[in-house]
Amino acid sequence: CNVLLSGLPNYAIRSLQLVQNAARILTKTRKYDHITPVLSELLTPYTPARPLRSLDAALLVIPSINKTSLGFRAFAYRAPYLWNTLPLHVKEASSVENFKSRLKTHLYSLFYSLP
Repeated sequence: CNVLLSGLPNYAIRSLQLVQNAARILTKTRKYDHITPVLSELLTPYTPARPLRSLDAALLVIPSINKTSLGFRAFAYRAPYLWNTLPLHVKEASSVENFKSRLKTHLYSLFYSLP
C-alpha cells in the first residue's frame, strides 16, 4: 500500500497517522504494536438471517450512525462502507500482495475512466 501513499502531501499522511494514533489511544495499544489486528476487531462480517445472494459477497456490517454528527467519518463506519463498494474480485484476493495488486488496478481504472 506504500505505492498508494506515495506522492501524498504531508498533511494527508499526518491525517492517516493521527487516525492510527487515536486508535492506539482508544484501544490502549503500545506504540510499536501492529495496529491492523486491533482495527480489524472493529469490523463485523455481514451474515444474513436467511440465505440471500449477498451471502457470498464478502460484505461487512455498516453500523448505524447519527448523521447530524461526524459519525460517518469514524473508522467503524467508513471502513465497512468502503469495503462493501469494492468489486468482489478485489475482496476475494488470495493473499495480501494479490489484494494490493487488484486494488491498485481497480483504483487506476476508476481514475482513468473519468471523463
